[in-house]
Amino acid sequence: MSPPTALSVILPASNEEAYLGACLGALLAGDPVPGGAEVIVVANGCRDRTAEIARDLAATAADAGWRLQVIERAEGDKIGALNAGDAAATGPVRAYLDADVTVSPPLMAALTRALLAAPGPAYASGRAVIPRPESAITRAYARLWQRLPFVSSVAPGYGLFAVNAAGRARWGTFPRIISDDTFVRLQFAPAERIGLPATYDWPMVEGWSRLVRVRRRQDAGVAEIAGRWPHLLENEGKAPFGPAAAARLALGDPVGFSVYAAVSVAVRMGRGRPAGWTRGR
Repeated sequence: MSPPTALSVILPASNEEAYLGACLGALLAGDPVPGGAEVIVVANGCRDRTAEIARDLAATAADAGWRLQVIERAEGDKIGALNAGDAAATGPVRAYLDADVTVSPPLMAALTRALLAAPGPAYASGRAVIPRPESAITRAYARLWQRLPFVSSVAPGYGLFAVNAAGRARWGTFPRIISDDTFVRLQFAPAERIGLPATYDWPMVEGWSRLVRVRRRQDAGVAEIAGRWPHLLENEGKAPFGPAAAARLALGDPVGFSVYAAVSVAVRMGRGRPAGWTRGR
């Protein structure tokens, strides 16, 4: 058995050959992680070269001081992939990374230092940056979205979040749930969350239909948590979003607000449809 590292990055990947190389390349090119690091790529339900691309980076990982492990699972199942990665991980700090995210060089080392130094259970993330979307509708939506109370809260953690050992003890295996990132974030009160200035790129979905599908899934994920674990909502901690706040956003960016509102209406009109997963780009 390999000796433990300080940081274990768990990276579920299903048919991610177009994105995984950039994701892993940025991860392995980062600043050295104190205490060492490993990345566990869990290729689940893949019909492409996802696992092969990951294995091809084994030498690059070793040169960078990282351990790289690839686990292949026949079923395309993110929750199963997260649990398989957790079972193989050795580090007290656990980071959960989406395959289309690229981290900046200082981020993973900074996350590890912050979480190891935390006096109690802690959750952390960096500052998400949305690369310029290709479609005009997504650019408008993204402008407004980045001004929402949730996005400006401490460490919202979409695409990347990390916890220390005491924080990871807050839950067992990942439950069957739509929104794993929201489920984890709400295990922690706002005072237990650490937002770091180091950045990561998080691409927003492109085009009207994908925006609606992803927003529907996001809303369904929050509703599921409210129904199954209502006590977790006490940890939300975001600023209220009432009529006055909405009016300020509308006046500041009428086009962005109109697109965001139209997506919201489309989601409400389509309630009852399955909240399926959709590719981001």
